[in-house]
Amino acid sequence: MTQSDRYVPPEQRRGRGALSRDTGRFERHRRVDVADGWDIEEEMPALRTEVTEERPRSLINYVSSPDLSFDRTINPYRGCEHGCIYCFARPTHAWLGLSPGLDFETRLVARPDAADVLERELRARRYQIAPVAIGTNTDPYQPIERDRQIMRACLEVLRAFRHPVMIATKGTLIERDIDILSDMAAQNLVRVGITITTLDAELNRRMEPRVPSPTRRLATIRRLTDAGIPVRVMLSPVVPGLTDSEIEPILSAARDAGARAATWAMLRLPLEVAPLWEAWLDEHYPDRKSRVMSKLREMHGGKVYDAQFFKRVRGEGAYAALIAQRFTKARRRLGLDGDLQPLDCGLFQRPPRAGDQLSLF
Repeated sequence: MTQSDRYVPPEQRRGRGALSRDTGRFERHRRVDVADGWDIEEEMPALRTEVTEERPRSLINYVSSPDLSFDRTINPYRGCEHGCIYCFARPTHAWLGLSPGLDFETRLVARPDAADVLERELRARRYQIAPVAIGTNTDPYQPIERDRQIMRACLEVLRAFRHPVMIATKGTLIERDIDILSDMAAQNLVRVGITITTLDAELNRRMEPRVPSPTRRLATIRRLTDAGIPVRVMLSPVVPGLTDSEIEPILSAARDAGARAATWAMLRLPLEVAPLWEAWLDEHYPDRKSRVMSKLREMHGGKVYDAQFFKRVRGEGAYAALIAQRFTKARRRLGLDGDLQPLDCGLFQRPPRAGDQLSLF
């Protein structure tokens, strides 16, 4: 394996996904770890999660991508401790002057005022209602949420405003918020997507080191659906040569757990994610690297990734078509080929605040 200048030994990064903390693409200088000149061997401590706080002026992020089903998102956190090595959001850490590698999963940014900012934006007269998506960049139910409860505070605001929300997560911590989500589901204001990438516990541990096990996520689907909350399973990403054989078993297990619909996406390797992914393959699955990377290039015109709309999520070519065909047939056979009911935007209302003059009507 070719080690980067900022390669971190396994004993220091136990329970992490990336192997290095290479400098982000916007930095003028590379940071290189060197010995201090003393002939004394030191045992370096394991990487710990560090959290800083950010006070955002705005929270709702508007997007105009034609291949997305929503036009606005919310992110309670920057970075994600789940450490999924393939995460396409890793390059966003470069905007902070941090590494998309290990910094992305160990140097997190929390936004404690998120709920207050969200309420202010929803009260604005110019605000036009449409479903908001949460979990499209970093997971709102990553471990940090257990103590910070920023996601829960945002859900309380959305419930008060009767605002529709779509949630995507791998985190079983979502079960904590079933009280809020079930209330919103009764009004057709919420739907949840649970991501399951593999049913192989060992592959899951290596590829998604701090994500709950596949079995545990299936149990979360059951708990949510039993509470009346509509859930779709998301096969994302499908990894050529590693998880592509599991499409049918994952869909079957999710259906048995109560999922009502299913979607899929192919592995995406934008910017710094590609070298991080290849280094991970070198360490964990060197015998499969050639097949994985050749299939990706086959789907993207010889490149490992193509950012063009309508191509970036599922690729193109014979292999991509085969995966799509298998998914479509399995989804239809299992009764997961319908879509979840569109969320209700007609219930939106701005709740009165203390001191507001009440309406006569």
